[in-house]
Amino acid sequence: MGFLLSKSMDANFKKQQEFMLLNARLQMERQILMQNQMRERQMAMQIAWSREFLKYYGSFFTVATLGLTAGAIKRKKPGLLAPIVPLGFILTYQMDSAYGTLIYRMRGEAENIMASERDRLDLPQGIPTFESIEKARRAKSSLISILEK
Repeated sequence: MGFLLSKSMDANFKKQQEFMLLNARLQMERQILMQNQMRERQMAMQIAWSREFLKYYGSFFTVATLGLTAGAIKRKKPGLLAPIVPLGFILTYQMDSAYGTLIYRMRGEAENIMASERDRLDLPQGIPTFESIEKARRAKSSLISILEK
């Protein structure tokens, strides 16, 4: 009789372990999906910001270019056209950021760094551990209790 009860308890324990493993996997998948959606939303906001900034900067560049060109012609000083060059570089960068392939080139470079320069990604003092986090939490808690006295 005890043998049957023990066998039944073992079967229930294994089923419970499988359920917990499945539940943990499901929770991890949900967290990964949520984090990816948040990353996608942040990227979309950055691209939208670049496009909006480009509208304003493009307007500024157009007005500045027309003004500098008119001033250079009127005063017969071609040196007034010099600021157009650096402003043009900035405009080109913003256009590439908003509508071009900058994001793809950045992603490719990031993948290259992750593949061949892994040591550059190491955190100072390594990856945080439970113990290091608890030590910092305890230190903060003791500091707060000292300050409250």
